[in-house]
Amino acid sequence: MAPISNHQPHAVCFPYPAQGHINPMMKLAKLLHSKGFYITFIHTEYNQKRLLKSSGPNSLDGLPDFRFETIPDGLPPSSDPDSNRDILALNRSVTENCLEPFRKLLAKLECSDGVPPVCCIVADGIMTFTLDAAQEIGVPDFLFWTSSACGFLAYSYHKHLVEKGLVPLKDASYLSNGYLDTTIDWIPGMEGIRLKDLPTLIRTTDRNDFFLNFAIQETDRSAKASGIILNTYDELETEVLVALSSMFPPIYTIGPLHLLSDKIPQRDGMISNFGSSLWIDNVECFKWLDSKEPNSVLYVNFGSMTIMTPQQIVELAFGLANSKQSFLWIIRPDMVEGESAILPEEFVVETKERGLMTSWCRQEKILNHPSIGGFLSHMGWNSTIESLSSGVPMICCPNNGEQTTNCWFACKKWGVGLEIDGDVKRDEVEKVVRELMEGDKGQEMRKKALEWKNKAEQSADLNGKSFMNLDRLFSEVLLSQNK
Repeated sequence: MAPISNHQPHAVCFPYPAQGHINPMMKLAKLLHSKGFYITFIHTEYNQKRLLKSSGPNSLDGLPDFRFETIPDGLPPSSDPDSNRDILALNRSVTENCLEPFRKLLAKLECSDGVPPVCCIVADGIMTFTLDAAQEIGVPDFLFWTSSACGFLAYSYHKHLVEKGLVPLKDASYLSNGYLDTTIDWIPGMEGIRLKDLPTLIRTTDRNDFFLNFAIQETDRSAKASGIILNTYDELETEVLVALSSMFPPIYTIGPLHLLSDKIPQRDGMISNFGSSLWIDNVECFKWLDSKEPNSVLYVNFGSMTIMTPQQIVELAFGLANSKQSFLWIIRPDMVEGESAILPEEFVVETKERGLMTSWCRQEKILNHPSIGGFLSHMGWNSTIESLSSGVPMICCPNNGEQTTNCWFACKKWGVGLEIDGDVKRDEVEKVVRELMEGDKGQEMRKKALEWKNKAEQSADLNGKSFMNLDRLFSEVLLSQNK
């Protein structure tokens, strides 16, 4: 490796401290590193402990020009070191408490021997407080929104929903009286979408609701960024991206990130060892998948943050059992509200020959396994774009945030999804699983998913649009700041 130079561009990458945000930021940081950047990657102290436990005591040792730093998240220590932080408490704390430690870290980097001057900050889109720190040291701040483009646009219209009196809801009865079926025809690229398909943050009766105001604040402040980075590709969200481009600074679509990462050779082989999983990966599940027929297994995963009730887990379990389909089900240790996930003995006996349950594993690899025929998903964006770029159709069971919007696009625009009610009833689960895995609709969706897979691969090709956008981000913006 060449010696570090003071002229080497130095990017500080700061993800929101949750699994679904850390993973794509790590991929982006590795891409920057492959193009010659010195990288400082920031974890919270809490997540650093979890990463060292899941990936090994040397997993954050770094390289001479890819270093890890930590700052506090402002919350007290947790009694369960393997669980996620409370999302409301974490959002409040990061927004209110992380700016000062971030400033101090930037000051430390500026006066550290052998560390080139910081030339840009790449921060999570919901951490716009970093814009203040970037302005203070005179460098550009690029916001990486890890949601879909359609999710980002939907959040950007929350203020208009408030201005038009559609949000907040008049009272709690509006959650069940059909009001959420109201059609919205004035959001570009989303004509015909219903209130219930917009991010769940609007389902509040309180104008002072933290999450509603947080979405308005963060999208408004995003307009002051040097640029917006999105993990998507132009063919997938064309109309939405046109709308965003008229509202925000330059938009850089550089997805699917995991496909781009596979195309670029790393400058140092050790970088592939930099993990970002907060849980220990189970590799034994791949032996089980190898024993199954092509397109015969339903993959079930509700992501890194979803919390379900014991009743929802039981209904889902018996729906899977009654479908008679093979399945691989990821159940996090902290997935069930208030207790550990204990499945009925009857379900375990019924499915022991065709079902496998494990706590965590490498999703990208699973979705590309030939035995996988469908994905029952919470519709988080990482899961959605990984499924699309693997050619796997989805059963959509959105839980919160913009997952509902991703679901609407998957079902109504992209033709790869079947929606299931969030209440989770076993009869509906059984019906939809059978339709996806055996029915004509499932076959149509599988063909459509393969079309999106081909378009994703073309976009991430060395001559593709996402790759060109990545080069544009490097040459026109980031590197130009270092000249």
